[in-house]
Amino acid sequence: MNKLVILSGCSGGGKSTLLSNLSNHGFATVEEPGRRVVAQQLKTAGTALPWLDLKAFLEQTLAMAEQDYAAASDTSGISIFDRSLIDAASALRHLGDDRWYEKLRSEFRYDNRVFLTPPWPEIYATDNERRHGFEDAVDEYERLCRDYDDLGYDVAILPKTGVDERVEFVLNLLQDT
Repeated sequence: MNKLVILSGCSGGGKSTLLSNLSNHGFATVEEPGRRVVAQQLKTAGTALPWLDLKAFLEQTLAMAEQDYAAASDTSGISIFDRSLIDAASALRHLGDDRWYEKLRSEFRYDNRVFLTPPWPEIYATDNERRHGFEDAVDEYERLCRDYDDLGYDVAILPKTGVDERVEFVLNLLQDT
């Protein structure tokens, strides 16, 4: 069995913390491609950063997410992604570039159930890799909700609870699919 599960949603909504805890439960996990691109660009003084060259950043994020998808597709079991190809393609679509969108409908399919973290201002924080404000994060969340729905995914909104309760929520829904 091979299941590719997406954990997406609002920036600063607790995805990375949840992913780490799911990893502790024995799941294969894939770290967020955007954060990896930012870290690499900062390390090499690159300019493919969302606050300098958003389109270049998204292109690199898509390339990394496509590699992640291919690698996870060749494994068995459940792999949980912190964001996916869909997230970067959604942002690119927002910039007026739809070329990835139809590929996502047919070529790159993940498990039908997608977990989204809702906007949660009480835990939202910026850092060196997340420099955008909460309003931008909410706008992104609304686009993701729309695009995941449009692509036919069954969206499950994570509760605003502690990480243990969120892990239990995910585990219960994974058993149902």
